[in-house]
Amino acid sequence: MPINRRHLLRLAGAATASAALTGALRAEGGSFSILPEYDGLFATSTPLHVRDVTLRVRDAELMTRFYSEILGLSVLETTSDKTLLGVDGITLVTLEHRPDAPVEPPSEAGLYHTAFLMPSRAELARWLVHTAMAQYQFSGFADHRVSEAVYLDDPEGNGIEVYADRAPELWSWNGDTVIMGTEAIDFDGLLALTDTENDTFAGAPTGMRIGHIHLRAGNIEDARAFYAAALGLDITSGRADAVFLSSGRYHHHVALNTWQSAGAGQRNPEATGLAGFNLLAADQSVLDAAKARLSTAGIELEEGAENLSVSDPWGTGLGIVLAV
Repeated sequence: MPINRRHLLRLAGAATASAALTGALRAEGGSFSILPEYDGLFATSTPLHVRDVTLRVRDAELMTRFYSEILGLSVLETTSDKTLLGVDGITLVTLEHRPDAPVEPPSEAGLYHTAFLMPSRAELARWLVHTAMAQYQFSGFADHRVSEAVYLDDPEGNGIEVYADRAPELWSWNGDTVIMGTEAIDFDGLLALTDTENDTFAGAPTGMRIGHIHLRAGNIEDARAFYAAALGLDITSGRADAVFLSSGRYHHHVALNTWQSAGAGQRNPEATGLAGFNLLAADQSVLDAAKARLSTAGIELEEGAENLSVSDPWGTGLGIVLAV
């Protein structure tokens, strides 16, 4: 059966495009005319950007099947206690097998969602039809002005965004603040870019990467102090309950909110969810600058010649790795 607007809305549990915004608003907190197609990955061209995430999972087989069959990632390596998945031979997701791990509640600090960036709007459309034909449940759709996004959860409840950026020259800035929003997505424009009667998504396309990561935090003051003041990311947007940060004037590489987790303390290091994530440093000077800032801020770190690792205020592991 051809995939159409009604089919997509039904999979999101909504009757109208505006109703589908409910899930997207939960995911990001907030239709544009069809714009020229943008083929590019500005997100990964900046001095610092997200390289990969590690998730602690209970059912390794089920989770591997989801990330390979729904998101289209390739299994790159499997051992008795972990599975590495990625695209272009690059690891994007590592699954740590922990069958007895306690389940991390959404009221704790941790992962809000991992955002997988498609290299084009057409690839987003192909993936959208693929996932709809697989009858996998969506949680929301949104046009964020800088991007178009689809939301869902993996089988263990880890949030996922799959999105495509608009061309950076079309983004609006007010000084150092990027203008984002949450509006109804243009289903018709997306579906016009692909075959809606056949699944043409053969797997994660070349160039698909993690564009950003969104975290649950205990408070925004500590989030700003760590990710902006100490780590050196630039704040591109924010309010009392959320902050968005980036490197090199991307709309955001890291976001944190307290929508479910206000007041959360240290995370349980044995629980399911995000074990940690890595940022990629474009060159040695970027890595050295990060080391200097973190050290000056009194952040305890472990360092090597080509990497460093720290923990954020809630115990989430963060690594910075030199690009090779």
